Amino acid sequence: MKLTDFKALTFDCYGTLIDWETGILSGLRLLVEKADITPTRDQILEIFAQNESAQEVETPAMPYSQLLSMVYKRIARTWGVAATNEEANSFGTSIPDWPEFSDSVGALQYLKKHYKLVILSNVDRISFRASNTRLQVAFDAVYTAQDIESYKPSPRNFEYMLRRLREDFALEKTDVLHTAQSLFHDHVPANRFGLASAWIDRRHAETGWGATQRPPGTPTYDFRFDSMAALVEAHQKELLG
Repeated sequence: MKLTDFKALTFDCYGTLIDWETGILSGLRLLVEKADITPTRDQILEIFAQNESAQEVETPAMPYSQLLSMVYKRIARTWGVAATNEEANSFGTSIPDWPEFSDSVGALQYLKKHYKLVILSNVDRISFRASNTRLQVAFDAVYTAQDIESYKPSPRNFEYMLRRLREDFALEKTDVLHTAQSLFHDHVPANRFGLASAWIDRRHAETGWGATQRPPGTPTYDFRFDSMAALVEAHQKELLG
């Protein structure tokens, strides 16, 4: 199997193209300062992951910016900290401030010349619009949790994506390489659907699972890269033969 075998790359956005862990930590700074504890970076991300996943299961049709506000309040309750609606809503609307990874723009601009580029993200349309501006590329399609009314790793999201790719672009499953950081949200369901995948292991220098839950079982993947830049380099080497 080679990267050049595929016609489309489908991307998770947050954690893969956008540095959501930096954004999450920045958005939770006030809450951490209020807490009567001194959690580590990984502990903050872990409690976020637990509460985000639980909230997504409870309210699958809730737009992500609103869901983040609920997550903020859940974390505040866990830490025994008072949180105002204004503070929670500020966290919910912080997605446009989350930075892109330094290699995302250049990698996407290169890959656009060779593939259809598609987003499958646990986000709402308005929030993604701001992130898309940061990424500086015109995606061929954007499928969000808001469109599907469920959150990954639900199979509904992948069913929706594969159906739309078939209907809109005549792309079959074998034409698609799902490209993502999260083993929990993306590679586990990709395995379930028999979808080829590339793991962008942004946390290769870190321990733990960061802002995602531990994946069940042992997910597999067809390619692994530390960064989007490394994926591009591998593609270029394939073209040179």
